[in-house]
Amino acid sequence: MADGGATASDPVRVGVLSLHTSKETKAICNAIEALGHEPVWLRAENLAVSIEAGEVSLEPEVDAICNRMLLSNTEEPAEGLGLAMTLNRIRPMCNEPGPVLAALHKFATATTLADWKVNVPDALLALSNDRLNSERDRFGDVGVYKTAIGTHGGGTWKVDLDEPVNPRVGNRMAFLQDLIERDEEAHRDARVYVVDDEIVGAMYRYAPEGDWRTNVALGGDVKDATDDLPEEARDTALYAAEVMELDYAGVDLIEGEDGWFVLEVNPTAGFKGLFKATGTSPAPYIAKLGVETAGGTVDEDRVEELSGTLDDSRPSSAPRPDPRDTGAPSPTIGYTEEVVVSGTSGSTTTLAKSDTGATRSSIDTALAAEIGAGPIKSMTRVRSGSVKQGKARPVVDLVVGIGGTQHTVTASVEDRSHMNYPLLLGRDILEHYQVDVRKRVDGDEPEDPELEEE
Repeated sequence: MADGGATASDPVRVGVLSLHTSKETKAICNAIEALGHEPVWLRAENLAVSIEAGEVSLEPEVDAICNRMLLSNTEEPAEGLGLAMTLNRIRPMCNEPGPVLAALHKFATATTLADWKVNVPDALLALSNDRLNSERDRFGDVGVYKTAIGTHGGGTWKVDLDEPVNPRVGNRMAFLQDLIERDEEAHRDARVYVVDDEIVGAMYRYAPEGDWRTNVALGGDVKDATDDLPEEARDTALYAAEVMELDYAGVDLIEGEDGWFVLEVNPTAGFKGLFKATGTSPAPYIAKLGVETAGGTVDEDRVEELSGTLDDSRPSSAPRPDPRDTGAPSPTIGYTEEVVVSGTSGSTTTLAKSDTGATRSSIDTALAAEIGAGPIKSMTRVRSGSVKQGKARPVVDLVVGIGGTQHTVTASVEDRSHMNYPLLLGRDILEHYQVDVRKRVDGDEPEDPELEEE
């Protein structure tokens, strides 16, 4: 219960811990306000914790916190978890850091669920190369290879197990998992959104053409499954969220020959695909949970009414940036850099060229084969200069390490044997850096212009 002795009719202050900007964060803040309470968006611009004379204080003051820390795409998730743990020590929190950590690590999720007799695909995590590959034949000819931490389908491969795989991809652990398929042509799974032990919406997700992964972020299609989801799938999703001790989560399931299996339990699942499929936003339900955790009350009918819209406009609670705080400068990257590229079967150091005109990074065919960057996910069309039609190129997942920072990107594959650099860094990586064209690790002159994607 929150400090301050708020009565049932008093507005409460609900913090939304989210250092990033997303539709989901804004929608939750707006829903809290629409329910008659005060949202507080906890971000870098306004958040501080103080210890003075043995007393701990939080600024800005809140009665409870909804944890929306997005950790799966950061290189140092422990930093964010530590911050959430700090706040959880002094205020009640929805989606506490411990359960979020277990859900963040896909293999920790699988082991937790399996221990509670929830169906999960067979899997193997081994820290040594020999141990991992000595048993890869138990997964058949084709299996799933995943990094233990990943997001939006990045770091997930469907691999031919005739070839060895690595126990790590870049700086992240990886594991093998059974491929669960009932239909080799139509790749489908289900996302079930659970809030406070209730299903607020469910959808079927279908893989885009040329891919086998169903993530909406990768272009997957969606269909409402809220009313016709089989009872087994519904019960499994609810039980999985309960076992993982999450107050809200997107539970991903897939149907196999032996029933429904849980693939992942996502503590910061997105709303976009679910709202498109179902017309229901989880934001008001999460807001309701936050308000009640803070000791406040809400009108149930108003929650249901608000769930019919996804209000992701800028919240009135969004903190204004401090004009004196310019923030941490982006690191600098040169026109050419020495980087580490990683795939399913290995890593190597290579020279790369920065090209701010290229939307997508690209890798030489031979280098992609050397590190196991694949298999091919889909095709993309590129153009050069005024040529409108362009060429179709295969696309693969690739992990690029630059100065200790790992970037998982979707790179196109091409024959770059006639070019000076086997790897081209596009805006999918360069957006995180300032490019200094005078900085070169090789001292060579610029090469010929590159193709640019449409």
